[in-house]
Amino acid sequence: MRAAMNPLVAALAPPPIPQAQGWAHAYDGSAGPLINLTQAAPGSAPHPDFLARLAEAAGSAEAARYGAIAGDTALREAYAADVAALYAAAIGPENVAITAGCNQAFAVAALLAARAGDAVLLPTPWYFNHQTTLAMLGVEAVPLPARAEDGFVPRVADAEALIDPRTRAIALVTPNNPTGAIYPPETIAAFADLARRRGIWLILDETYRDFLPEPRAPHGLFAAPGWGENVVQLYSFSKSYAAPGLRLGAMTAAPETIEAAVTILDNLQICPARAGQAPIAWAIPHLRRWREENRAEILARARAFAGVMARHPGWRIETIGVYFAYLRHPSRDESAAQIAERLARERGVLTLPGSYFGPGQEAFLRIAFANADPAEIAALDARLDGFG
Repeated sequence: MRAAMNPLVAALAPPPIPQAQGWAHAYDGSAGPLINLTQAAPGSAPHPDFLARLAEAAGSAEAARYGAIAGDTALREAYAADVAALYAAAIGPENVAITAGCNQAFAVAALLAARAGDAVLLPTPWYFNHQTTLAMLGVEAVPLPARAEDGFVPRVADAEALIDPRTRAIALVTPNNPTGAIYPPETIAAFADLARRRGIWLILDETYRDFLPEPRAPHGLFAAPGWGENVVQLYSFSKSYAAPGLRLGAMTAAPETIEAAVTILDNLQICPARAGQAPIAWAIPHLRRWREENRAEILARARAFAGVMARHPGWRIETIGVYFAYLRHPSRDESAAQIAERLARERGVLTLPGSYFGPGQEAFLRIAFANADPAEIAALDARLDGFG
């Protein structure tokens, strides 16, 4: 007799990005090389000095040994100092745990906040890995609508109306994946205040904060008294250092929350992979100018993409920001998936349909323009001509 699979896992759809990339198999190349706009991957290589240090670390005996569950001290100290400087707040290594990427950081935060049968509010459109992580844990992802007319920034009043006795957290991503929307500091503060008043957690994913149009603190939460009672902030080193394959992220929270997270992390990873930690600890203070150059390049690609789309009035950019644009497609008769598949098969342009990002998203496509070079962005002009 075949063993039964966990029904919470069996009910999940396959990972969406490989599914969308599979549409490219039918593309005949007639329009030119494939343009892949599906995944938020850095479009450039890591800094050469970073790679040299990574090679040295990877070849060391120390990197092959177990490390601290919460991450190596050097990286926790370097990251804590960076956060403290950016947010003008008292953040130390005791506030930091290093994780296997921001996806794991979210999973840990979800485990800290909720158990099976509980609920977490997720703005829609949502980052699909957040929803599926909650689903695997038996936690309901309650859609919190973020509307096009509001720039896809959710309303605090809508969130408060959805909170019930099962609600354990609100999870926000800003700058947002999938829409690119940047939540104003006052909106983030209002959500933190709501979470505090209702005795629930605010999980704040800031994976893309280093690419904001202005290099400023995205919010002032860490300077507020008692912030750690209900706030967990998440981060990824993948985008800022063009090193997603290292799978390193971070959590920032109150020391007692980090202690609880360590208990979870000990069961998930024992310790974060060590080879990449020393190079990132070095890079945080030493590659600031390089990070700024990358930020400027991403912003330039956003402007270039907006310029291309302005010449195709059937399409409309609803939001464009850090790494992403959220487009309203021109069809009233086809689903978002049908449009995305046809765009891949006929024009060699890979995108993700809005339907991958939660309910009510059939009118949209998600574009990850950051990993497309300027020539690829310019080539979109001809690819979109006559498509509809």
